[in-house]
Amino acid sequence: MFTSVDDVKTKLEGADYICSREITTVVYLAAATRKPILVEGPAGVGKTELAKAVATGLKRELIRLQCYEGLDEAKALYEWEYSKQLLYTQILKEKTGELMEGAATLTEAADRIATQEDAFFSERFIQPRPLLQAITAPDPVVLLVDEVDKSDPEFEAFLLEILSEFQISIPELGTRQAVNIPFVFLTSNNFRDMSDALKRRCLHLYIDYPAIELERRIVRLKVPGISEALAGQVVGAIQAIRGLDLKKGPSISETLDWAQSLIALQVEDLSPEIVKDTLNTIVKYRADADLVKDNINKIAC
Repeated sequence: MFTSVDDVKTKLEGADYICSREITTVVYLAAATRKPILVEGPAGVGKTELAKAVATGLKRELIRLQCYEGLDEAKALYEWEYSKQLLYTQILKEKTGELMEGAATLTEAADRIATQEDAFFSERFIQPRPLLQAITAPDPVVLLVDEVDKSDPEFEAFLLEILSEFQISIPELGTRQAVNIPFVFLTSNNFRDMSDALKRRCLHLYIDYPAIELERRIVRLKVPGISEALAGQVVGAIQAIRGLDLKKGPSISETLDWAQSLIALQVEDLSPEIVKDTLNTIVKYRADADLVKDNINKIAC
C-alpha cells in the first residue's frame, strides 16, 4: 500500500496525476484505515481520474460501477445466466429423465430434482457484476462507484450494507466474504445530497477547481509541447472566466481541451480574438459564451 503521504504524492505523480497535499493526505488515511472515500466536487475536476491514478500507482485492477437512475442490485451485484442454465438442461435432458424414472407422483419427481439444485445454481451460471467482482477478486482491487448521486436512495441504502461488511449474500449459494478489502472511491457531482449514513462510513474529500499554479503544472504535464508562456496565459484566462457568474464554469478537462486546441491551431500568444474563436471548447452554454464575450477585456490574456 502507501508508506506515507509523500509516497502517495510520488505514486500519483507517477500516474500523471498532480494534486494538492489535502488530496494525498485523504488518500493515505483511507488506505491506512480501509475506509471508502466519498469524492465530491464540480464535474471535470479529476474525481474519477483520482481513482484511476490510485489504481495505477498501486498496480491494482480498477473495477468501475457507473451509477444511473434505476440502477438495481442485479446490475451491480450479479445475474443468473438463465439461457446457459436452459442450455445445460437441454444437454442433460437424458440424465434428468433417468433421475425422475420410477417417480410415482409429480411431487416425488420435483423432490428428486430439488436434490440436484446445486448443479444448476452454482458459480458456473453466475455473471458477476462490479460489486461481486470487487468482493471476490483474488488480488486487491480499486472499486470506483462513479456518480453515486445519480442512483436512487434505495440503491444507496443497499450499498451501505456492502461497504459496512464487505460481503454479499447470494440466496442460492450463501454469503461471499471479501477475499481482499477493496480500496473504494465513490464520486458525486452533487446531483442530490448523499445521506448522513453514507457520509459517516466514508472519508470526505471535496475537489474544487485548482489554484493557478497547480493548474499550470497540470497543463504543462498533460499537454506536452505547450510553452510556459502560453500555459500561463491559458490558465490565467480560465481562472478569470471562472470568476464570472456562469451557469457552469470551465473545469480542468475544459482547460486541457482548450490548451490542446490552441496547440492544434499553432497559437503562440493568446489574444481576445483567439479566445472568442475557440470559446466553444471552454463554455457549454450560449448565455455563458455571451457573458465571456461581454467581459473579454477583463480576461487576462
